[in-house]
Amino acid sequence: MPHVSDVEQRTLAKVRWRLIPFLFLLYIVAYLDRVNVGYAALDMNRDLGFSAAVYGFGSGIFFLSYTLLEVPSNLILARVGARRWIARIMISWGLVSMAMVLVTTPLSFYGLRFLLGAAEAGFFPGLILYLTHWFPARERARAVALFMTATAMAGVIGAPISSAILQLDGMAGLRGWQWLFIIEGLPAVLLAPVVLRRLTERPADALWLATDEREWLTREMSHEQAQTQNVHLTLAAAARSGRLWALSALYFCIVIAFYGVSFWLPQIVQATGHLSSATVILLTAIPYIAATIGLVVIGSRSDATAERRWHVAVPCLIGATGFVLTVLAPQTAGMSLAMLSIAAFGIWGALGPFWAMPTALLRGTAAAGGIAIVNSIGNIGGFAGPFLIGWVREATGSFEGGLLALAGVLVVGAAIAIGLPASPVKTAASDR
Repeated sequence: MPHVSDVEQRTLAKVRWRLIPFLFLLYIVAYLDRVNVGYAALDMNRDLGFSAAVYGFGSGIFFLSYTLLEVPSNLILARVGARRWIARIMISWGLVSMAMVLVTTPLSFYGLRFLLGAAEAGFFPGLILYLTHWFPARERARAVALFMTATAMAGVIGAPISSAILQLDGMAGLRGWQWLFIIEGLPAVLLAPVVLRRLTERPADALWLATDEREWLTREMSHEQAQTQNVHLTLAAAARSGRLWALSALYFCIVIAFYGVSFWLPQIVQATGHLSSATVILLTAIPYIAATIGLVVIGSRSDATAERRWHVAVPCLIGATGFVLTVLAPQTAGMSLAMLSIAAFGIWGALGPFWAMPTALLRGTAAAGGIAIVNSIGNIGGFAGPFLIGWVREATGSFEGGLLALAGVLVVGAAIAIGLPASPVKTAASDR
């Protein structure tokens, strides 16, 4: 074990406590606004007469605009700074999310979901880029995993909150699902000014660190960047990297499964029994608890062993197994939740180790654009996954075929992960 100095321990502990909880909160708000349509759909689809295909297309179209604007948004963030750009993004998506109350037809549903994707574009890769300014590569999988537990905790926290909001049905003449969009969209707007005050751009500006801590972190991050100063310093060079595109394909596979289950989880559970919408939403918290455990456990182990490929591949295979078992197990709410929890443990568990790979590969101007490229291409899977499940559901009347398709995609992802070089940092120059 390498020696860890006192100043290193103190500094990284302070950085974690300063940044991770706040970024965690921001991403909970973002993720909940992105997927709360899954909760709303339990009643919205019935009220507005939306078919499974309409819902699947509308929930996934978010990712088309999100993907188109991801790279330019992240390049602007790198130019104007994280504080101002992330605050702008949050105000935009909060307002659009609240405007979902106006949905009455499939066309308005598609249009507002498309606008929501455009408004949120750049938020997640911007935060990933921001973390690369504060955490050395050896600490990054755990940092990303802790921050990304927000996607799982949004389900744990959002389930009872959303269930309670649905009880406002009829208040002020609005349906419960309309109140859901209004109340859950508002925090993004309210938190934007806090972002401006709370986030510090770079370690050299961190007055909340002691002088020796600030100097150590600034020196450490500068040294790390200098070590890779010849690795993909331009976006054009990064775009020519075969490894970058392999990572994008891998993330595409993970995201298909990630959002395929996220947007449809309430309806999959509802299909197993005659349960009320509020009860179904509460039960969906269970797989998200398993997802939280997967993120923390696998991300921490990946950092401890300094290994990434197998810490992505094995969780992908666990996720695939969970989907297959969901189809094979008796179709009861309890069994489905248990098997979907296995799937969620694997899918979410792959995220921390995965994001440590492109952030280790990319430096310089390539970091902003390259990370956005990986996220953009990957998030096309955010359209494909929900649409696939909706199309299969419409054609067969069952979720089974869609879940097996998600399992197959995760197996492909595992194969891509295994085929990647063991040490992207050491060998990245060979891709130039």
